[in-house]
Amino acid sequence: MKKTLLAITLIASTLLISCKKKNESPFEASPIAKAIKLETQTITKEQLDRIPEAYRVMVKDGGTIEHITYKSKNYYGDGAENEKKANVYLPAGYDKSDTSKKYKVLYLMHGIGGDENEWGMKDDQSLVKKMMDNLAIKGDIEPFIIVTPNGRSGSDPDPSKTYMAFYKFGQELRNDLIPYMDSHYNTVADRDHRAMAGLSMGGMQTINIGICECLDLFSYFGAFSAAPTSYEAAKVAATIKSKPEFPVNYFYNICGTEDSIAYGAHAAAAKLLPRLCPALEEDKNFRWQEQRGNHDFGIWNLGFYNFAKVFGGK
Repeated sequence: MKKTLLAITLIASTLLISCKKKNESPFEASPIAKAIKLETQTITKEQLDRIPEAYRVMVKDGGTIEHITYKSKNYYGDGAENEKKANVYLPAGYDKSDTSKKYKVLYLMHGIGGDENEWGMKDDQSLVKKMMDNLAIKGDIEPFIIVTPNGRSGSDPDPSKTYMAFYKFGQELRNDLIPYMDSHYNTVADRDHRAMAGLSMGGMQTINIGICECLDLFSYFGAFSAAPTSYEAAKVAATIKSKPEFPVNYFYNICGTEDSIAYGAHAAAAKLLPRLCPALEEDKNFRWQEQRGNHDFGIWNLGFYNFAKVFGGK
């Protein structure tokens, strides 16, 4: 624990280094600000074309997106009760009254500058929704539910103040969000039908929280450009080895080769995992994918598309 706190403290100090220009605040000049800028830039047509065009078109009578609120707590703070927002994608044909039909669930996490809307899962124009609708209608996957929550378990929305709240999200997942989803939707409420994935800080959460805290809750994992402070491979491997009763069904990773923010940390966390952990085998239940690109949605949309086919695969 002391080593973990020390590592986080060192990273925090690095993230809040002094500004490059005298008229900039420390936050504006920090790697956090750089990550936020990259997360919000518009992707190019070349990046978008990594997803086949046939999977980016709107499907008539496709799935629906709902916007929910659920009760939680300020886990990074005073523990006071609060309400959190999330978006939920429901596949075409989902019928709340038909409890005989149950679905897998993917908890899809955002980056340090985002919130529950960063994946764009707000309306019918959502690329995530379009990809899911097309994957399902073409028979590539068994349809599943997606949840995009706010991954900060704190009450202050300012990313320069609450990045530490990302590390507390495991408590919210276990105590609040998963119980809400399993009680309000027709889900298969077990780890073999539950996945966690995310971009940047959400990728870090997938590794640190999904695998290393909640292996009893999830069996599928997707890390897209996992951020600095992701646990290194030795710790991840040790966690998996210590819990043979909770096997990893699949761990998918993708990172841009030009990503100066995440590549080193993500590679240290996952690239060589199969060498350290016999329970993970390349091309069986593990994949490390490197793709030309940076810290942006050109990589993350492709990561989602590939991971959706794994989690929803027939």
